[in-house]
Amino acid sequence: MPPPSTSATWTGHPRIRGASEPLQLFLLTASLIGLQFCWGTEMTYCTPFLLSLGLSKSSLSLVWVAGPLSGLIMQPVIGMISDRWTGRWGRRRPFMVGGTVGVVILLGVLGWCEGLVGAFGGGRGATIVVAVVDIFVLDFVINIVQSTCRSLIVDTLPVEKQQLGSAWGMYISPPRSLELTGLGHLMVYAVGSLDLVALLGPTFLGDTQFKKVCAIAALAIAVAQGVTCWAVSERVLVSSGTEKDGSSKSATTIVKDLYKTTMNLPPPIQAICWVQFWSWIGWFPFLFYSSTWVGEIYMRYDAPEQASPVSSSDALSDVGRVGSRALIVFAFVSFAFSILLPYIARTSDDGPPYTPRPPQSLEPILKGVRLPSSWKPTLPAAWMIANVLFAITMIFAPVVHSVHFATILVAICGLPWSIGGWASFALMGTEINRLSTSLPQSQGNTTSSYRQLSTTDEMEMTSDPSPPRTLHLRHDSEADADVHTSTGELAGVYLGILNLYTTLPQFVGTGISTIVFSILEPGKSPELAQHAPPEEHHSAEGVSGIGVCLFIGAVCAMWAAWKCRKLGGTW
Repeated sequence: MPPPSTSATWTGHPRIRGASEPLQLFLLTASLIGLQFCWGTEMTYCTPFLLSLGLSKSSLSLVWVAGPLSGLIMQPVIGMISDRWTGRWGRRRPFMVGGTVGVVILLGVLGWCEGLVGAFGGGRGATIVVAVVDIFVLDFVINIVQSTCRSLIVDTLPVEKQQLGSAWGMYISPPRSLELTGLGHLMVYAVGSLDLVALLGPTFLGDTQFKKVCAIAALAIAVAQGVTCWAVSERVLVSSGTEKDGSSKSATTIVKDLYKTTMNLPPPIQAICWVQFWSWIGWFPFLFYSSTWVGEIYMRYDAPEQASPVSSSDALSDVGRVGSRALIVFAFVSFAFSILLPYIARTSDDGPPYTPRPPQSLEPILKGVRLPSSWKPTLPAAWMIANVLFAITMIFAPVVHSVHFATILVAICGLPWSIGGWASFALMGTEINRLSTSLPQSQGNTTSSYRQLSTTDEMEMTSDPSPPRTLHLRHDSEADADVHTSTGELAGVYLGILNLYTTLPQFVGTGISTIVFSILEPGKSPELAQHAPPEEHHSAEGVSGIGVCLFIGAVCAMWAAWKCRKLGGTW
């Protein structure tokens, strides 16, 4: 987001509690762990939950339009509103707190919607309506929290520490934001894989697996957001200056400028965007349906007699746990390879090197196994290989009849996910830096490019003598800020367009899924909608509808690999 006008006036300084830099960065980015629990609950349990209520898969696919739609609408809207917020608690934290309260309430309604609707005399149809509306609103409110959490990181850290702050966010952020799978990802799937009813008892946090997962996600986001809001103090915007200088752009003007820029992208950036577009058509069905796909395979082919669809007392819990176990392995593979990737891939021959960012405890080991540069594929080549690997893996999806084989396929996909999540932003950053060097000084750019930063740079801080002990982060001078502003605005525009090429494929994926499910599985789920009479169930024989969607995604990923040819330095 572009910064407020230069005539803006502020009071106070951004500060983070903590006696060391790693602790400060953890407290600053802890809010993203809570967000991961919410996204993970949606991805793992909401699909089988809606199917258990009797929603058909073709209708279900339309529900997931809420994710990309909320991202397109809420993130820029909340970004613009919070940019100009002049409250005493800062620009971002009021929205983080308000959004978190909304998320907690909505997760409670989702987990207990059957009982709530039943208390008012509503039937299963009313329960489906309440659940669908709740998920739609939940996606929009989560995006309020996510947008302001990320803006808080940018607001708080000085320019020279933005890369390091982003790296911390990458290790613990949600997958829907396109960054590397990390600790929060592993935690949420680990929780979902446990038999929480047996572990916590039948009364604590609800009497079903789904209720307990919703409750834990609500507790996680409340604690994580509370930690960050407590630890971080913001500068307070007194006046944005737009009322005086009239520099504020209308929403219509912003949309027109974005459209004009999108239609006239530089060729290298356009090539990156098209690879992202086609690869994300492939990733959409995987991210939203893979856990349900693994769970269905388990119920159809591998479940013991006592857990079969006919006799299981809680098929939703069985499907959720099995799906979560597969995603744990996926998350572990992705997290591990994301640490190794900067050591085994390089930029194109004429590009600057990427900065590896392993945990300090692993850095000596990784430096010891550093590959010779001539052995490393370029990052465009690695992205091409990742798309090919994902395509080859998901081609088998329609014919899988073993939960172990399905789990192996999901785990393998962790490798291309780690590359795809990093490559698009890294390559886009390289191209933005190259464009920055070509901007004339009359446009306000007086530097040749961004500085290549190391994660070992020391953050310039001063102690605040007032208790409790806090650390004051010194930002660049106004002159330096102006230098970085022009380039930052350029980055904001092109990264916003990249986000557009990430979001639009999800609408395409929704349309594909709706058509596939309408043809292959038009009825209700025999594994989950056990209350429905048999004649309303779709057949459990033949090809899996989700498997076909994954296969179509594989074809799109292969086309994305072909599009990688237009990226510089592919081989």
